Amino acid sequence: MNFVPELKHDEKDIRQTPYWFLFQNERLLIHENGPAVSIPCMPDPLLVDLSILHRRHIGQIDGHSCYSAALAEGASPPEGMRFEALRKLFSCLDEPLAVAAGRAAQLLRWDQTNQYCGRCKTPTRRHPTELARICPQCNLIVYPRISPAVIVAVIRGDEILLVRTRRHAPGRFSVVSGFVEPGETLEQCVEREVMEETGIAVKDLCYFGSQAWPFPDSLMLGFTASYAGGEVMADGSEILEAGWFSAGNLPLLPEPVTISRRLVDWFAGRKPA
Repeated sequence: MNFVPELKHDEKDIRQTPYWFLFQNERLLIHENGPAVSIPCMPDPLLVDLSILHRRHIGQIDGHSCYSAALAEGASPPEGMRFEALRKLFSCLDEPLAVAAGRAAQLLRWDQTNQYCGRCKTPTRRHPTELARICPQCNLIVYPRISPAVIVAVIRGDEILLVRTRRHAPGRFSVVSGFVEPGETLEQCVEREVMEETGIAVKDLCYFGSQAWPFPDSLMLGFTASYAGGEVMADGSEILEAGWFSAGNLPLLPEPVTISRRLVDWFAGRKPA
């Protein structure tokens, strides 16, 4: 199973019943089957009395076209289905479905929040050839918003720097992360975020990998770095706790689907220098 993002497709090329990523107020419609959940796979939501808004083809998974759409605020889920927050579902869905759901949520949110031109207030239209919205009055083109953010595993000998933010449940830690500011390089952002949040200086930055993260529209750019000085001190605002942890004494961590967990797993599995 593999998700392939696409803007358009030929209806004649559809080989399988489509997946529908249907959202109501940021919550995704899912099938229930005991503890397991799945994405509705049906020819058309109208067959289960669901009227949709902002329908958009977003790609394919193994021959199944994938669509995103919004449901009316008062729509009731069909029997055997329910609405659930996407963040809670990320660890329950197969990775291709989770990736498609994230893309669906981002594009739907963008469609909904860019119905009018930000320059002249004219209703916008979908661009005929690009993933964009265009104003028919002043020709302003608006592309989906993507917010770059860095996330970094800071290593000191056989220890990793972990933090707990206000967003985390009690006892759950992760690595340092933060959004890139205008005019800032990724390397500068890593250095600034680590210093601001923990008081630690870093060196020897190395790119690790990336992950699209639809909460709300981030592209997480992962790095590793070495400790260069300073004493750990949580900023007390966003960061509630911070400290050094060894591979054998790790706290509660993020879900395996996240790049933050992949960074910690990389640290735990690396050979000592």
